[in-house]
Parts: sequence; C-alpha cells; structure tokens
Amino acid sequence: MFRLAKLSVANRSVVALITIITAVFGFISLGSLKQELIPSFEVPQAAIVTAYPGASPEVVDNQVSRVIEDAVRQIDGLINSTSTSQSNISIVRVEFEYGTTSAKVAEDLAATLAKIKSSLPSDVEPNVLSGSFDSVPIIALGVSANDGNNEKLAQTLSDVAVPLFSQVKGVRDVNIAGVKEKRVNLELKTDVLAANGLSQQSIVSALQANGFVIPAGTIDDNQGSISIEVGTPVVTLDDFKNLALISSASPSAAASSPFAGFGGATQAPAGIRIPTATPAKPTVLTVADVATVTLENAPTTSIARTNGKEALSISIVKTQDGNTVAVSHGVQDKIAELKEKLGNVTIVTVFDQAPFVEKSLENLTTEGLLGLGFAILIILLFLLSFRSTIVTAISIPTSVLITFIGLGQFGYSLNILTLSALTIAIGRVVDDSIVVIENINRHLSYGEPKKQAILDAVKEVAGAITAATITTIAVFLPIALVSGLIGEIFRPFAFTFAIALAASLLVSLTIVPVLAYWFLKNPVQLEQASEFEMSVFAEAARKSEEAKERKSWLQRGYLPILSWTQRRPVITMIASFLILIFTFGLVPFLKTDFIGSSGSSGFVINQTLSLIHI
Repeated sequence: MFRLAKLSVANRSVVALITIITAVFGFISLGSLKQELIPSFEVPQAAIVTAYPGASPEVVDNQVSRVIEDAVRQIDGLINSTSTSQSNISIVRVEFEYGTTSAKVAEDLAATLAKIKSSLPSDVEPNVLSGSFDSVPIIALGVSANDGNNEKLAQTLSDVAVPLFSQVKGVRDVNIAGVKEKRVNLELKTDVLAANGLSQQSIVSALQANGFVIPAGTIDDNQGSISIEVGTPVVTLDDFKNLALISSASPSAAASSPFAGFGGATQAPAGIRIPTATPAKPTVLTVADVATVTLENAPTTSIARTNGKEALSISIVKTQDGNTVAVSHGVQDKIAELKEKLGNVTIVTVFDQAPFVEKSLENLTTEGLLGLGFAILIILLFLLSFRSTIVTAISIPTSVLITFIGLGQFGYSLNILTLSALTIAIGRVVDDSIVVIENINRHLSYGEPKKQAILDAVKEVAGAITAATITTIAVFLPIALVSGLIGEIFRPFAFTFAIALAASLLVSLTIVPVLAYWFLKNPVQLEQASEFEMSVFAEAARKSEEAKERKSWLQRGYLPILSWTQRRPVITMIASFLILIFTFGLVPFLKTDFIGSSGSSGFVINQTLSLIHI
C-alpha cells in the first residue's frame, strides 16, 4: 500500500485528474440513482390456482393438486411446495431459491403447466400468481363524480386513466377498484328446456356461435371496394334475449311405438300395420323463451371510499427498475389532464410513497451533512490547522462520490438502508485520512523535507490503516452473504458500507498525500537552510516537538489513566468483564422488529369478520 502512495506523490497531476473525473462521475451516478423507500427485492414464491367447479376436495386433490405438485417439483431451484385442495379449487404454493426473479418463476411454471395440460381435466385452467415488493402500489388516487353518478364515471375511467397513466415512464400496471360491474343473470326454465330437448349447454353454444362480426370478403367495382361483414354483435340485453335456440326433433317413432318395450321389440307383429310417424319440424326458440334474463350488479368484491364518500380507486404499480419518486411525480403531473378529460370530478391523492421517500432521504442527507460538519469541526479542534482540516475534509465527499459510483454499478438505489450505511460510514471514512494527515503534520514539524516527510509518514501508518479498514469491512461484508429475505434487504447496506470504507482507504493513500504536498508547508526556517543546518534543525525540532506532545492536554489527561490501568490489570479486566455482562443484560430490554418504525403518518387496519351461520 505504501508503494501506491509513493506512486501517487510521483504522479500528482494524474492523481488530480483522476480525482476530478471521479467527482464528475460520482455526481452523474448520484443523479441517475433510483430513489425508493427500501431496496427492491423479489420473493421467489408463487401460487398456482386452479378452479374445478363442482369437484369435491378428494377429486380436486387427486386430479389436479397432485398432478401439478408432482410436476413443479422437477423444476430446478425449487425449495418447497405445498398444496391445498378444497371444493371447486386447488392452490399449489411453490418457493424457489432467493435470487430467482419473478419473471423466471412465472416462465418455468408456465412451461411446466403446458407439459401436463393433457393430464389435467379438460375444463380446468391453472393460473400462476406471482409478484414482488414492487407489486405494492406506489400511489393511489380516489376519483369521485361531483354529481354522485359514479356508475357513469366508471364507464369512462378505465378507458381514460389506464392509457393516460401508462404513458408515465416506469409504470407497470394501472388498476381500478370500486367499480360496480354488471352481469347478465339467467334463471332457467327447466321445464321449457326439457320439453324442447334443450339444456344449459344449448345457451352456451348459442353464445359461442353468435355475436361475432366476421369479414366475408369485398365487392369491387369501378368506384372502389366495399368490405363485406357477416354477423351481428350482441351489444344489448335485448340482443342476448333474442338469440335463437334450435330445439331438437320430436321423439322418434320407434320410441313412441305402442309395441316398444315388449321384449325390446320396435316393430309390430307380422300382419299388423301401423302408420309411420312423421318427424316434427324443429322449433326455433329464443333465450328469453327458456330463461328469465336480467341485468344485475355483480357481487361486490371491492369498495373504495374517500373522505367517507363512495369513490373509484386508481392504484399505480411501478416496474422493478422504475424510480419511485420519478413515477409519482409523473403521475401527479397527469392528474390535471385526467380531470380535464373526465369533467366534473374530484381527484384526491389517497396514498403516495414519494413524499415519504423524499422526506426520509432528506432527513438522512441532513444527518449525513451534520455528521460531515461535526467531523470537520472536531478535526480542526484537534489538529489546530486549517490546511490539514481542508485536506481531510476533501477526502470525505470524495469517498462518498466513489460510493455512489459503486451503487450505480451494482444497480442499487438510494433508500433508507443505503443512506443509513453512508451516514454511519461518514464517521469512519475520515479515520484513515486523519491518521495519515496527522502523521504527515508530525513529520513536517520535525523539520523533514516535505516529500520525504509525506512518504515516511504514510509508510509508518499504511499497514495500520489498511488492517483497520479491512477488519471493519470484514465485520459488515458477511451480511451480504446472508441468504433469504434478510439478505435481500440488507445486502445493499453491507455493500454500501464496504464500498465507502474501501474508498476511504484508497483516498487516504493516494489523494491525501498529494493534497498534503500541495497544501501543507514546512517550517519557514528551513526554506533558506543548508543541508547541515537542516539536519541540525531537524534534530532539535524533533526533540522540541516530542516534548511539546508530552505536555499537551491530551497526553496529560490520557497518560495517567493508562498508567493506572497498567498497574492494576486484574481490576481492569474484571471491570471490562462486568461492563460486557451489563451490556448483554440490556439485550432483553431492546425492542425487536423487522425494519422498525417508518415514521409514516398513515396506517392500515385489517379486520377479520367471523362467519355467520344461518
């Protein structure tokens, strides 16, 4: 490491140029980093939900759940799988190794389900549900019509809001809740169906065969061409009621023969003639003839209220690479346009992550800047040198900017964990530079030539600061190797702290010696001295400086304590052990939580209602 410092002092211009380039790229990286609440992470889990109407739990388990679970167990990276079989539905939950993306999970499951499609009942369709923390909406809006007609508003909201907000860069999904959907309800007239040889499937077949507009070619003449279409779309309730159903023919003559049933005979005995029945013509019925058709509200699955009034909810979900703050600002910019398109409506921001993220980042940035200011103040107080303080102060932002470059390269974002790591690291990144600059100052005060003093000073402490920095990194870096959800969340914290400390070591051994060469000065008496006078003065200066150090208030306060503890090693060790026991004794009084209080002013209430048996 000393060779690195020697090379830096010998190539000061190159070091200065690299420092400027590093600062520029650091600011560029800072501007390009995403801003979010906590690091993006994906939970490699999914659920395969399969509806099997009318099937008992035993049938669902044997024909669906076991088939799907046996197939997904063959996928690489699968950790665990469980299945739940209930009446009409099968749910198979799978968990993969952390680091597997949701897209990869969905792709592997889709491929596996496609292979076993023929092994499942023909009328079931498995659905894969997967997601990540990024599936949580970052902003939710409440939209209500001022005239109270939310049903009319719902008809246009989906057509207007979804394409409008999808234009914002980083938006993945736009979901609308609170819409009262309509459905066509049929109350079948079973006696009419049976009398005409029809069934429920006859109505399904009529729907499948009608309601489509099919291109049937074109007619060309000297004036141009006209497209020909066949069919009529079903767009109203009356259209659905008037769909034609073709009843089957009347029962066959054989079935109606008076001799049917006598030993299975279907013909009259010899010599007896009966008239042959003429088949009846098929009867054309409509859906309205065989069922009572009504248009009703579908069962309510979601209710949205804003300030006590019924409203429609719009929730925005960002992509994994999306910037929470940028997406939120983009959505907010589109609200005025949405209101203009919808007309007489009120739009309220119900939930928005961006202000809280910005406030959290602002608070952590303020704390970091305060830490930087106090660190510089303490350095000035102890070194009593403005020039030395400036050199040390430059090393802190340089190390931080290098950290921003590292965060950008690793794909991490600015969040409460990475900024917390930077805030903690600020107090540590300055340590290496303080040790180096203080030792350089001491050698200069001994009267040594500037370049030699700098190299000797760095040589003395290079091993110590390298060992101290690597030791500290070794404490935090293993957090990045933890598997599971905790590792996914705290890995950016560990990498941020490790990068900051490694950057501080690099800065203290390269940039600080160069800055010291430019900013620090030898004692004035040495500028015009000869070589002999310089050696004599250096010896006298060393003795004088060492004597001054022994008389300093820090030495006079610290040396008696050190002397007392060395004379009483047993008491010192017992006291240290008691302090250790007392520290561990405080652990049960500490609160334990996953992430801790977020400081958000909003809260969510979940209520589970008991079942009412009628």
